Amino acid sequence: MKRMDYLTWDEYFMGLALLSAGRSKDNNTQVGACIVSAENKILSVGYNGMPIGCSDDEMPWEREGDALDTKYPFVCHAEMNAILNRSTGSLKDARIFVTLFPCNECAKAIIQSGIREVVYLKDLYPDTDSVKASKRMFALAGVTYTQYQLTGRDYVIHL
Repeated sequence: MKRMDYLTWDEYFMGLALLSAGRSKDNNTQVGACIVSAENKILSVGYNGMPIGCSDDEMPWEREGDALDTKYPFVCHAEMNAILNRSTGSLKDARIFVTLFPCNECAKAIIQSGIREVVYLKDLYPDTDSVKASKRMFALAGVTYTQYQLTGRDYVIHL
């Protein structure tokens, strides 16, 4: 008889997004993303961080202050990193699992890359223009988005 308590596909992929978020050096917001094909094959993962070659120790991580003294003009979001990190092939008709609802810049990249579905864990900023713009573009482009429903299951990884 087969084991019955295995992870569902959605648990597995959101788990990978959450695990990827653990790589972020951001002291306030850790975001992870996992892109999968229609056949449930992992195409890429990403997390929010500085661009390659920009030292995490030399770049700002602050949320407030002069623009160039904050993280905002520099950090590459998890969704963008996952899209840029794919090694081969197309993202057409793929799904992206992400721990935070995508901003408008990531929404544009998601749409342009051919991803057709966004599964997100949290929508912390639904009243911001950025998220409103994302939802408007997703609707116009036919990209669906659904909030991941926590199953309440604990899955512990000892490292």
